[in-house]
Amino acid sequence: MVAALSPSRASDFKQCPLLYRFRVIDRLPSPTSAAAARGTLVHAVLERLFDLPAHERTPAAAAALVAPQWERLVAEEPELAGLLDADDDGAADAWYAQAVGLVERWFTLEDPTRLEPAERELYVEAEVDGLVLRGYVDRLDVAPDGSMRVVDYKTGRSPSELFERSSLFQMKFYALVLWRLRGVVPRMLQLVYLGNGEVVRYEPDEADLLATERGIKALWAAIERAAATGDWRPRVSRLCDWCDHKSLCPEWGGTPPPLPTDAPARALDPAVTGRVEPADD
Repeated sequence: MVAALSPSRASDFKQCPLLYRFRVIDRLPSPTSAAAARGTLVHAVLERLFDLPAHERTPAAAAALVAPQWERLVAEEPELAGLLDADDDGAADAWYAQAVGLVERWFTLEDPTRLEPAERELYVEAEVDGLVLRGYVDRLDVAPDGSMRVVDYKTGRSPSELFERSSLFQMKFYALVLWRLRGVVPRMLQLVYLGNGEVVRYEPDEADLLATERGIKALWAAIERAAATGDWRPRVSRLCDWCDHKSLCPEWGGTPPPLPTDAPARALDPAVTGRVEPADD
């Protein structure tokens, strides 16, 4: 068995150990919302736009990708089609219009005619003292001098300081993996919030990433203890109101399902999440 961790699952445990258990051990499904599907669609459009020659990367060309990219996503995951009410053309039209609006807003924040990403939807994986760190990077830009910029698109609004720390943790996680893979600390971490048109930039250094590594190791030690003891106690916070599994949480009057017999093994090798984006991304 390979001990492995992604930034999403690390964030789950930091938020609430019981949430980690529900997602990783019990493998409870989280319903995909129309907002999450729209985020996935926007990510797909921004990825595919760079298939075009630079001079053709226009707002109109990006908007024209929305419908075919949605058709592709539905072909790959037919259950996505049910998220749009086929009997309510107005709601579906509004959903499409919001997706187009998010794509068009991106052009006010970055100029794709001047960008040539080195990688898009890049899977990264590196081992740190026996623990495999892995995940997907939305976009990696590499300058002629080899300096790297890690870019992540968020289709929600820029968060408060409390939630911004979670997004920066994700980016530092990716930066750590890239540093271990390529021997170079990324020069820039860039979060692009399409919901309100804000770009957050952060310049990490080695001390930053070493601190991130120590934090991840401590987090993994806590996951190993929980796996050994079966103690996945919930942590109540404001985020409980958005939890898909609140009805099963003892803090809210619920009862978790019995732990599977292979719970310890499941706990230590959580799968990388699919590319359907969280609703707030």
